[in-house]
Amino acid sequence: MSKRAVDMTFQALYTLTDIRVLLRETAPSHEFDKDQRVQAERLLENLERQVGSLKQEMLK
Repeated sequence: MSKRAVDMTFQALYTLTDIRVLLRETAPSHEFDKDQRVQAERLLENLERQVGSLKQEMLK
């Protein structure tokens, strides 16, 4: 596995941790205010991009 794939794996895990923090902050209802919704959208977009890069890198 390439160093880039390893790096992308860790970046995706860090993003998932950020999402987990957001969910913990909004527990127990997990209802987002406007800023939290924007943050969640940004995190999910980053995660999708990171996983896509990871997939490309691992399936070369």
